[in-house]
Amino acid sequence: MTKNIIGLTRSDDLERAEMLFNRHKIKHIPVVSGETIIGMLSYTDLMRISFAETAPERDDSVDSVVYNMFTIEQVMVKDVVTVNSETTIKEVAQILADREFHALPIVDDGTLVGIVTTTDLLNYFVKQF
Repeated sequence: MTKNIIGLTRSDDLERAEMLFNRHKIKHIPVVSGETIIGMLSYTDLMRISFAETAPERDDSVDSVVYNMFTIEQVMVKDVVTVNSETTIKEVAQILADREFHALPIVDDGTLVGIVTTTDLLNYFVKQF
Protein backbone atom coordinates (compact mmCIF):
# COMPACT_ATOMS: atom_id res chain seq x y z
CA MET A 1 0.00 0.00 0.00
CA THR A 2 0.97 3.60 -0.42
CA LYS A 3 1.27 5.30 2.97
CA ASN A 4 2.08 8.80 1.70
CA ILE A 5 -1.52 9.79 1.06
CA ILE A 6 -2.46 12.74 -1.12
CA GLY A 7 -5.87 13.82 0.14
CA LEU A 8 -8.61 16.35 -0.39
CA THR A 9 -11.17 17.88 1.95
CA ARG A 10 -14.77 18.97 1.35
CA SER A 11 -13.60 22.56 1.14
CA ASP A 12 -11.09 21.90 -1.66
CA ASP A 13 -12.21 22.62 -5.21
CA LEU A 14 -12.05 20.51 -8.34
CA GLU A 15 -9.27 22.63 -9.84
CA ARG A 16 -7.09 21.67 -6.87
CA ALA A 17 -8.07 18.04 -7.40
CA GLU A 18 -7.01 18.16 -11.05
CA MET A 19 -3.73 19.82 -10.08
CA LEU A 20 -3.02 17.04 -7.55
CA PHE A 21 -3.89 14.31 -10.06
CA ASN A 22 -1.50 15.81 -12.59
CA ARG A 23 1.32 16.80 -10.24
CA HIS A 24 1.49 13.44 -8.47
CA LYS A 25 0.52 11.30 -11.48
CA ILE A 26 -2.23 9.56 -9.52
CA LYS A 27 -5.75 8.48 -10.43
CA HIS A 28 -7.50 8.30 -7.02
CA ILE A 29 -7.63 10.74 -4.12
CA PRO A 30 -9.33 10.05 -0.79
CA VAL A 31 -11.50 12.85 0.55
CA VAL A 32 -10.98 13.19 4.28
CA SER A 33 -12.32 14.93 7.32
CA GLY A 34 -9.37 14.92 9.69
CA GLU A 35 -8.01 11.36 9.44
CA THR A 36 -11.40 9.85 8.51
CA ILE A 37 -12.21 9.02 4.90
CA ILE A 38 -15.55 10.44 3.76
CA GLY A 39 -15.26 9.85 0.02
CA MET A 40 -13.08 8.97 -2.93
CA LEU A 41 -12.49 11.04 -6.04
CA SER A 42 -11.07 9.43 -9.15
CA TYR A 43 -9.59 11.12 -12.17
CA THR A 44 -12.34 9.41 -14.17
CA ASP A 45 -14.98 11.12 -11.98
CA LEU A 46 -13.36 14.45 -12.75
CA MET A 47 -13.15 13.77 -16.50
CA ARG A 48 -16.80 12.75 -16.53
CA ILE A 49 -17.85 16.32 -15.71
CA SER A 50 -15.23 18.13 -17.78
CA PHE A 51 -14.85 18.68 -21.45
CA ALA A 52 -11.23 17.51 -21.37
CA GLU A 53 -11.87 14.31 -23.29
CA THR A 54 -13.91 15.93 -26.04
CA ALA A 55 -12.25 19.30 -26.51
CA PRO A 56 -9.91 19.42 -29.54
CA GLU A 57 -7.49 21.70 -27.68
CA ARG A 58 -7.08 22.04 -23.94
CA ASP A 59 -9.02 25.08 -22.79
CA ASP A 60 -8.48 25.59 -19.06
CA SER A 61 -11.11 28.31 -18.92
CA VAL A 62 -13.81 25.79 -19.95
CA ASP A 63 -12.73 23.35 -17.23
CA SER A 64 -12.62 26.16 -14.66
CA VAL A 65 -16.22 27.12 -15.42
CA VAL A 66 -17.36 23.48 -15.25
CA TYR A 67 -15.36 22.78 -12.09
CA ASN A 68 -16.86 25.81 -10.38
CA MET A 69 -20.34 24.37 -10.99
CA PHE A 70 -19.63 21.35 -8.77
CA THR A 71 -18.13 20.69 -5.35
CA ILE A 72 -15.85 17.84 -4.33
CA GLU A 73 -18.73 16.41 -2.32
CA GLN A 74 -21.03 16.36 -5.36
CA VAL A 75 -18.54 14.47 -7.51
CA MET A 76 -16.86 12.09 -5.05
CA VAL A 77 -18.05 8.55 -4.32
CA LYS A 78 -19.49 8.62 -0.82
CA ASP A 79 -20.11 4.94 -0.08
CA VAL A 80 -16.43 3.96 -0.01
CA VAL A 81 -15.41 0.34 0.35
CA THR A 82 -12.37 0.08 2.60
CA VAL A 83 -10.13 -2.66 4.00
CA ASN A 84 -7.77 -2.70 6.95
CA SER A 85 -4.02 -3.21 6.97
CA GLU A 86 -4.46 -6.87 8.01
CA THR A 87 -6.39 -7.68 4.82
CA THR A 88 -4.46 -10.14 2.67
CA ILE A 89 -3.20 -9.28 -0.79
CA LYS A 90 -5.43 -12.02 -2.20
CA GLU A 91 -8.50 -10.49 -0.53
CA VAL A 92 -7.61 -7.02 -1.83
CA ALA A 93 -7.09 -8.37 -5.35
CA GLN A 94 -10.42 -10.21 -5.15
CA ILE A 95 -12.29 -7.06 -4.09
CA LEU A 96 -10.66 -5.00 -6.83
CA ALA A 97 -11.52 -7.65 -9.43
CA ASP A 98 -15.07 -8.38 -8.25
CA ARG A 99 -16.08 -4.76 -7.75
CA GLU A 100 -14.09 -3.47 -10.74
CA PHE A 101 -12.32 -0.93 -8.51
CA HIS A 102 -8.85 0.42 -9.12
CA ALA A 103 -8.13 1.60 -5.57
CA LEU A 104 -9.00 0.67 -2.00
CA PRO A 105 -8.43 2.91 1.00
CA ILE A 106 -6.81 1.20 3.99
CA VAL A 107 -8.51 2.17 7.26
CA ASP A 108 -7.43 1.04 10.73
CA ASP A 109 -9.59 1.96 13.73
CA GLY A 110 -11.41 4.62 11.69
CA THR A 111 -8.19 6.29 10.52
CA LEU A 112 -7.08 6.37 6.88
CA VAL A 113 -3.57 4.87 6.87
CA GLY A 114 -2.99 4.15 3.19
CA ILE A 115 -4.34 3.28 -0.21
CA VAL A 116 -3.72 0.26 -2.40
CA THR A 117 -4.19 0.52 -6.16
CA THR A 118 -4.08 -1.94 -9.01
CA THR A 119 -0.67 -0.48 -9.85
CA ASP A 120 0.54 -1.27 -6.32
CA LEU A 121 -0.64 -4.87 -6.76
CA LEU A 122 0.99 -5.23 -10.16
CA ASN A 123 4.28 -3.87 -8.80
CA TYR A 124 4.08 -6.34 -5.91
CA PHE A 125 3.45 -9.28 -8.26
CA VAL A 126 6.29 -8.25 -10.56
CA LYS A 127 8.69 -8.25 -7.60
CA GLN A 128 7.63 -11.80 -6.75
CA PHE A 129 8.90 -13.18 -10.06
